[in-house]
Amino acid sequence: MGDFKRILVAVAFAPHAQGLMNYAADVSAKLGADELIAASIINTRDVDAVSTISALGYEVDGDNYVKSIKAERRELFEGFIRQIDFPTEKVRLLIKVGEPVDELLKITVKEQADLLVMGIKGRSNLQHALVGSVAEKIFRRSPVPILSYRSKEHAERLRKNIRFS
Repeated sequence: MGDFKRILVAVAFAPHAQGLMNYAADVSAKLGADELIAASIINTRDVDAVSTISALGYEVDGDNYVKSIKAERRELFEGFIRQIDFPTEKVRLLIKVGEPVDELLKITVKEQADLLVMGIKGRSNLQHALVGSVAEKIFRRSPVPILSYRSKEHAERLRKNIRFS
């Protein structure tokens, strides 16, 4: 097994995000990682939608949307790192705007991550979906190993769906 010194965790700030951060921190500690990098991507599609609404005369704009989302995610992240068991000085947050798959892959390469930890589902409310489209694409295209996280509730739901003959 290789060295896992820089671990990247993809955080969508979905309901299971605290569990994902705890899991990534535990893995980072057990592997002796030097750094845990949390990456959050603000989807360009969402920013474009806000810009379209603005163009229709509503009082919103893409720049303020991005600023407010970044502030909200930083605040949530600060709460997450207070609850993890990993030195907080070794944890940092990157927030980018773009297409989630492309941005996560770019961050993986630029930050020289040795391992990517991510949930199998992001912010979607589609309970029937096994693997989200971002996770599926990342699993196919990632240049580094990926460790997938499942919340206890999701894991239990999956266990119940397995049929034995």
